[in-house]
Amino acid sequence: MTYLRNILAGAALAAIGTGAMAQETKVIGVSIPAATHGWAGGMNFHAQEAIKRLEEVYPQLDFVLSTASDPSKQVNDIEDMLATRNISALVVLPFESEPLTAPVQAVSQAGAWVTVVDRGLAVDGIEDLYVAGDNPGFGRVSGAYMAEKLPDGGKIVVLRGIPTTIDNERVEGFQQAIEGSGIEIIGMEHGNWNRDDSFNVMQDFLSKYDRIDAVWASDDDMAVGVLAAIDASGREDVQFVLGGAGMKEMVKRVMDEDTMIPADVTYPPAMIATAIELTAVGMTSSAPVSGTFTIGSVLITPENAEQFYYPDSPF
Repeated sequence: MTYLRNILAGAALAAIGTGAMAQETKVIGVSIPAATHGWAGGMNFHAQEAIKRLEEVYPQLDFVLSTASDPSKQVNDIEDMLATRNISALVVLPFESEPLTAPVQAVSQAGAWVTVVDRGLAVDGIEDLYVAGDNPGFGRVSGAYMAEKLPDGGKIVVLRGIPTTIDNERVEGFQQAIEGSGIEIIGMEHGNWNRDDSFNVMQDFLSKYDRIDAVWASDDDMAVGVLAAIDASGREDVQFVLGGAGMKEMVKRVMDEDTMIPADVTYPPAMIATAIELTAVGMTSSAPVSGTFTIGSVLITPENAEQFYYPDSPF
Protein backbone atom coordinates (compact mmCIF):
# COMPACT_ATOMS: atom_id res chain seq x y z
CA MET A 1 0.00 0.00 0.00
CA THR A 2 2.96 2.34 0.59
CA TYR A 3 3.99 1.71 -3.01
CA LEU A 4 0.49 2.69 -4.16
CA ARG A 5 0.53 5.92 -2.13
CA ASN A 6 3.93 6.82 -3.60
CA ILE A 7 2.65 6.26 -7.15
CA LEU A 8 -0.43 8.41 -6.54
CA ALA A 9 1.50 11.23 -4.90
CA GLY A 10 4.20 11.26 -7.58
CA ALA A 11 1.71 11.23 -10.43
CA ALA A 12 -0.32 14.05 -8.89
CA LEU A 13 2.79 16.22 -8.53
CA ALA A 14 3.82 15.43 -12.11
CA ALA A 15 0.42 16.46 -13.40
CA ILE A 16 0.59 19.77 -11.56
CA GLY A 17 4.17 20.41 -12.61
CA THR A 18 3.53 19.89 -16.31
CA GLY A 19 0.53 22.17 -16.58
CA ALA A 20 -2.28 19.63 -16.40
CA MET A 21 -4.94 22.16 -17.35
CA ALA A 22 -3.49 22.43 -20.84
CA GLN A 23 -3.57 18.70 -21.46
CA GLU A 24 -6.24 16.99 -23.50
CA THR A 25 -9.25 15.94 -21.44
CA LYS A 26 -9.65 12.21 -21.05
CA VAL A 27 -12.83 10.48 -19.95
CA ILE A 28 -12.78 7.57 -17.50
CA GLY A 29 -15.96 5.52 -17.30
CA VAL A 30 -16.78 3.78 -14.03
CA SER A 31 -19.42 1.04 -14.20
CA ILE A 32 -20.45 -0.70 -10.98
CA PRO A 33 -23.44 -2.59 -9.56
CA ALA A 34 -26.03 -0.58 -7.67
CA ALA A 35 -26.17 -0.79 -3.88
CA THR A 36 -28.15 -4.03 -3.84
CA HIS A 37 -26.54 -5.15 -0.57
CA GLY A 38 -24.30 -3.78 2.16
CA TRP A 39 -20.92 -4.43 0.55
CA ALA A 40 -22.13 -2.87 -2.71
CA GLY A 41 -23.41 0.12 -0.75
CA GLY A 42 -19.97 0.63 0.74
CA MET A 43 -18.41 0.18 -2.70
CA ASN A 44 -20.72 2.85 -4.19
CA PHE A 45 -19.79 5.23 -1.37
CA HIS A 46 -16.06 4.77 -1.93
CA ALA A 47 -16.42 5.12 -5.73
CA GLN A 48 -18.21 8.45 -5.38
CA GLU A 49 -15.68 9.71 -2.83
CA ALA A 50 -12.74 8.69 -5.02
CA ILE A 51 -14.18 10.42 -8.09
CA LYS A 52 -14.87 13.59 -6.14
CA ARG A 53 -11.30 13.62 -4.83
CA LEU A 54 -9.65 12.78 -8.16
CA GLU A 55 -11.57 15.41 -10.13
CA GLU A 56 -9.80 17.99 -7.97
CA VAL A 57 -6.38 16.37 -8.32
CA TYR A 58 -6.63 15.73 -12.09
CA PRO A 59 -8.49 18.58 -13.86
CA GLN A 60 -7.62 16.94 -17.21
CA LEU A 61 -9.83 13.96 -16.36
CA ASP A 62 -13.61 13.63 -16.58
CA PHE A 63 -15.39 10.76 -14.86
CA VAL A 64 -18.65 9.10 -15.87
CA LEU A 65 -20.17 6.95 -13.13
CA SER A 66 -23.04 4.54 -13.77
CA THR A 67 -24.67 2.02 -11.43
CA ALA A 68 -26.68 -0.98 -12.58
CA SER A 69 -29.19 -3.17 -10.77
CA ASP A 70 -28.76 -6.08 -13.20
CA PRO A 71 -26.29 -7.31 -15.86
CA SER A 72 -28.31 -6.09 -18.87
CA LYS A 73 -28.43 -2.54 -17.50
CA GLN A 74 -24.67 -2.64 -16.96
CA VAL A 75 -24.09 -3.86 -20.51
CA ASN A 76 -26.18 -0.95 -21.83
CA ASP A 77 -24.31 1.53 -19.63
CA ILE A 78 -20.92 0.39 -20.95
CA GLU A 79 -22.06 0.39 -24.58
CA ASP A 80 -23.38 3.92 -24.11
CA MET A 81 -20.11 5.10 -22.55
CA LEU A 82 -18.17 3.76 -25.53
CA ALA A 83 -20.57 5.13 -28.16
CA THR A 84 -21.41 8.56 -26.75
CA ARG A 85 -18.72 9.52 -24.23
CA ASN A 86 -15.61 8.36 -26.09
CA ILE A 87 -14.06 6.94 -22.94
CA SER A 88 -10.30 6.55 -22.77
CA ALA A 89 -10.55 4.07 -19.90
CA LEU A 90 -13.15 1.91 -18.20
CA VAL A 91 -13.17 0.81 -14.57
CA VAL A 92 -15.72 -1.98 -14.24
CA LEU A 93 -16.87 -4.20 -11.43
CA PRO A 94 -18.97 -6.74 -13.36
CA PHE A 95 -22.42 -7.53 -12.01
CA GLU A 96 -21.83 -11.05 -13.35
CA SER A 97 -18.80 -12.39 -15.20
CA GLU A 98 -20.27 -14.04 -18.29
CA PRO A 99 -22.68 -11.36 -19.63
CA LEU A 100 -20.17 -8.54 -19.10
CA THR A 101 -17.28 -10.21 -20.90
CA ALA A 102 -18.24 -9.32 -24.49
CA PRO A 103 -19.06 -5.61 -23.90
CA VAL A 104 -15.89 -5.07 -21.88
CA GLN A 105 -13.90 -6.84 -24.57
CA ALA A 106 -15.39 -4.41 -27.11
CA VAL A 107 -14.12 -1.50 -25.01
CA SER A 108 -10.63 -3.00 -25.00
CA GLN A 109 -10.72 -3.64 -28.75
CA ALA A 110 -11.68 0.00 -29.29
CA GLY A 111 -8.35 0.97 -27.74
CA ALA A 112 -9.48 2.04 -24.28
CA TRP A 113 -7.71 1.05 -21.08
CA VAL A 114 -9.67 -1.53 -19.05
CA THR A 115 -9.50 -1.98 -15.29
CA VAL A 116 -11.54 -4.88 -13.93
CA VAL A 117 -12.36 -4.94 -10.23
CA ASP A 118 -13.26 -7.81 -7.93
CA ARG A 119 -15.40 -10.06 -10.16
CA GLY A 120 -13.28 -11.23 -13.06
CA LEU A 121 -14.45 -11.73 -16.63
CA ALA A 122 -15.12 -15.10 -18.26
CA VAL A 123 -12.15 -14.65 -20.63
CA ASP A 124 -8.62 -14.05 -19.34
CA GLY A 125 -6.41 -11.24 -20.57
CA ILE A 126 -8.99 -8.62 -21.59
CA GLU A 127 -8.10 -6.18 -18.81
CA ASP A 128 -4.97 -4.07 -18.52
CA LEU A 129 -5.29 -3.94 -14.72
CA TYR A 130 -7.07 -6.25 -12.29
CA VAL A 131 -7.76 -5.05 -8.74
CA ALA A 132 -9.33 -7.42 -6.24
CA GLY A 133 -9.19 -8.96 -2.85
CA ASP A 134 -7.39 -12.25 -2.47
CA ASN A 135 -10.39 -14.45 -3.20
CA PRO A 136 -8.62 -17.83 -2.97
CA GLY A 137 -7.05 -16.50 0.24
CA PHE A 138 -10.46 -15.38 1.50
CA GLY A 139 -11.69 -18.95 1.09
CA ARG A 140 -8.55 -20.44 2.65
CA VAL A 141 -8.67 -18.15 5.69
CA SER A 142 -12.36 -18.99 6.16
CA GLY A 143 -11.77 -22.73 5.78
CA ALA A 144 -8.79 -22.75 8.12
CA TYR A 145 -10.86 -21.00 10.78
CA MET A 146 -13.76 -23.41 10.28
CA ALA A 147 -11.39 -26.37 10.71
CA GLU A 148 -9.93 -24.81 13.86
CA LYS A 149 -13.39 -24.22 15.37
CA LEU A 150 -14.54 -27.75 14.56
CA PRO A 151 -11.46 -29.81 15.48
CA ASP A 152 -13.49 -33.03 15.57
CA GLY A 153 -15.16 -32.35 12.23
CA GLY A 154 -18.84 -31.64 11.68
CA LYS A 155 -21.65 -31.10 9.22
CA ILE A 156 -21.83 -27.64 7.65
CA VAL A 157 -23.77 -25.81 4.96
CA VAL A 158 -22.33 -23.24 2.58
CA LEU A 159 -23.93 -20.21 0.96
CA ARG A 160 -22.33 -19.06 -2.28
CA GLY A 161 -22.57 -15.59 -3.80
CA ILE A 162 -23.60 -14.56 -7.32
CA PRO A 163 -22.18 -16.94 -9.95
CA THR A 164 -18.81 -15.32 -10.72
CA THR A 165 -15.18 -16.24 -11.01
CA ILE A 166 -14.46 -14.84 -7.54
CA ASP A 167 -17.18 -17.00 -6.00
CA ASN A 168 -15.58 -20.04 -7.62
CA GLU A 169 -12.16 -19.05 -6.29
CA ARG A 170 -13.50 -18.55 -2.76
CA VAL A 171 -15.27 -21.89 -2.67
CA GLU A 172 -12.26 -23.75 -4.08
CA GLY A 173 -9.98 -22.12 -1.48
CA PHE A 174 -12.40 -23.02 1.30
CA GLN A 175 -12.72 -26.63 0.19
CA GLN A 176 -8.95 -27.01 0.00
CA ALA A 177 -8.56 -25.63 3.53
CA ILE A 178 -11.05 -28.05 5.12
CA GLU A 179 -9.77 -31.10 3.23
CA GLY A 180 -8.93 -33.88 5.68
CA SER A 181 -10.48 -32.04 8.63
CA GLY A 182 -13.52 -34.26 8.97
CA ILE A 183 -15.83 -31.39 8.02
CA GLU A 184 -18.58 -32.44 5.62
CA ILE A 185 -20.40 -29.93 3.40
CA ILE A 186 -23.93 -31.34 3.40
CA GLY A 187 -25.50 -28.49 1.42
CA MET A 188 -24.30 -25.68 -0.84
CA GLU A 189 -26.53 -23.12 -2.57
CA HIS A 190 -26.27 -19.60 -3.99
CA GLY A 191 -27.48 -16.85 -1.65
CA ASN A 192 -26.43 -14.20 -4.21
CA TRP A 193 -24.85 -11.93 -1.56
CA ASN A 194 -28.41 -11.01 -0.62
CA ARG A 195 -30.05 -11.13 2.82
CA ASP A 196 -33.50 -12.20 1.64
CA ASP A 197 -32.19 -14.88 -0.72
CA SER A 198 -29.94 -16.21 2.04
CA PHE A 199 -32.80 -16.27 4.52
CA ASN A 200 -34.74 -18.47 2.10
CA VAL A 201 -31.76 -20.73 1.36
CA MET A 202 -31.08 -21.19 5.08
CA GLN A 203 -34.74 -21.97 5.74
CA ASP A 204 -34.49 -24.74 3.14
CA PHE A 205 -31.31 -26.08 4.73
CA LEU A 206 -32.91 -26.11 8.17
CA SER A 207 -35.96 -28.00 6.91
CA LYS A 208 -33.81 -30.48 4.99
CA TYR A 209 -31.13 -31.29 7.59
CA ASP A 210 -31.72 -32.32 11.20
CA ARG A 211 -28.20 -31.40 12.22
CA ILE A 212 -26.09 -28.44 11.08
CA ASP A 213 -23.01 -27.72 13.16
CA ALA A 214 -21.96 -24.46 11.47
CA VAL A 215 -22.56 -22.25 8.44
CA TRP A 216 -20.06 -20.70 6.08
CA ALA A 217 -22.13 -17.77 4.83
CA SER A 218 -19.05 -16.39 3.00
CA ASP A 219 -20.47 -12.84 3.19
CA ASP A 220 -21.79 -10.64 5.99
CA ASP A 221 -25.03 -9.73 4.23
CA MET A 222 -25.75 -13.40 3.69
CA ALA A 223 -24.83 -14.07 7.31
CA VAL A 224 -27.55 -11.61 8.39
CA GLY A 225 -30.14 -13.61 6.44
CA VAL A 226 -28.79 -16.89 7.81
CA LEU A 227 -28.98 -15.68 11.42
CA ALA A 228 -32.55 -14.49 10.91
CA ALA A 229 -33.56 -17.92 9.57
CA ILE A 230 -31.89 -19.69 12.50
CA ASP A 231 -33.62 -17.41 14.99
CA ALA A 232 -37.00 -17.95 13.33
CA SER A 233 -36.55 -21.72 13.40
CA GLY A 234 -35.68 -21.92 17.08
CA ARG A 235 -32.92 -24.41 16.25
CA GLU A 236 -30.03 -24.61 18.72
CA ASP A 237 -27.71 -27.06 16.94
CA VAL A 238 -25.95 -24.40 14.80
CA GLN A 239 -22.85 -23.45 16.77
CA PHE A 240 -21.73 -20.42 14.73
CA VAL A 241 -21.94 -18.58 11.42
CA LEU A 242 -18.87 -17.30 9.55
CA GLY A 243 -19.48 -14.47 7.11
CA GLY A 244 -16.98 -12.13 5.52
CA ALA A 245 -16.19 -8.63 4.19
CA GLY A 246 -15.92 -6.72 7.48
CA MET A 247 -19.41 -5.21 7.85
CA LYS A 248 -19.30 -2.93 10.88
CA GLU A 249 -22.23 -4.67 12.58
CA MET A 250 -20.49 -8.02 12.28
CA VAL A 251 -17.14 -6.65 13.44
CA LYS A 252 -18.92 -5.22 16.50
CA ARG A 253 -20.37 -8.64 17.27
CA VAL A 254 -16.89 -10.14 17.03
CA MET A 255 -15.60 -7.40 19.37
CA ASP A 256 -18.38 -8.24 21.82
CA GLU A 257 -17.46 -11.95 21.64
CA ASP A 258 -20.83 -13.01 20.28
CA THR A 259 -20.70 -16.82 20.16
CA MET A 260 -22.74 -16.96 16.94
CA ILE A 261 -20.34 -14.57 15.15
CA PRO A 262 -16.95 -15.46 16.64
CA ALA A 263 -14.90 -14.15 13.69
CA ASP A 264 -15.04 -12.45 10.32
CA VAL A 265 -12.80 -12.18 7.23
CA THR A 266 -11.89 -8.89 5.53
CA TYR A 267 -12.75 -8.01 1.94
CA PRO A 268 -12.82 -4.18 1.76
CA PRO A 269 -15.30 -2.43 -0.58
CA ALA A 270 -12.82 0.48 -0.76
CA MET A 271 -10.89 -1.56 -3.36
CA ILE A 272 -12.98 0.29 -5.99
CA ALA A 273 -11.27 3.53 -4.94
CA THR A 274 -7.86 1.89 -5.37
CA ALA A 275 -8.85 0.79 -8.88
CA ILE A 276 -10.10 4.24 -9.91
CA GLU A 277 -7.00 5.93 -8.50
CA LEU A 278 -4.60 3.57 -10.27
CA THR A 279 -6.48 4.07 -13.53
CA ALA A 280 -6.22 7.84 -13.14
CA VAL A 281 -2.48 7.45 -12.63
CA GLY A 282 -2.26 5.38 -15.80
CA MET A 283 -4.10 8.05 -17.78
CA THR A 284 -1.98 10.96 -16.55
CA SER A 285 1.55 9.64 -16.09
CA SER A 286 4.05 7.06 -17.22
CA ALA A 287 3.91 5.20 -13.89
CA PRO A 288 3.58 1.41 -14.44
CA VAL A 289 0.15 0.38 -13.18
CA SER A 290 -0.79 -2.57 -15.40
CA GLY A 291 -0.99 -6.08 -14.02
CA THR A 292 -2.67 -7.33 -10.85
CA PHE A 293 -3.14 -5.52 -7.55
CA THR A 294 -4.24 -7.91 -4.80
CA ILE A 295 -5.57 -6.91 -1.38
CA GLY A 296 -5.09 -9.66 1.20
CA SER A 297 -7.80 -11.09 3.47
CA VAL A 298 -7.31 -10.98 7.24
CA LEU A 299 -9.10 -13.00 9.93
CA ILE A 300 -10.93 -10.68 12.34
CA THR A 301 -11.06 -12.02 15.91
CA PRO A 302 -11.91 -10.44 19.29
CA GLU A 303 -8.20 -9.75 19.72
CA ASN A 304 -7.86 -7.52 16.62
CA ALA A 305 -11.47 -6.54 15.80
CA GLU A 306 -11.06 -2.98 17.02
CA GLN A 307 -8.58 -2.34 14.19
CA PHE A 308 -11.32 -3.13 11.64
CA TYR A 309 -14.27 -1.39 13.31
CA TYR A 310 -15.36 1.83 11.57
CA PRO A 311 -18.66 2.95 13.15
CA ASP A 312 -19.11 5.87 10.74
CA SER A 313 -18.68 3.72 7.63
CA PRO A 314 -21.74 3.00 5.44
CA PHE A 315 -20.76 -0.69 5.62
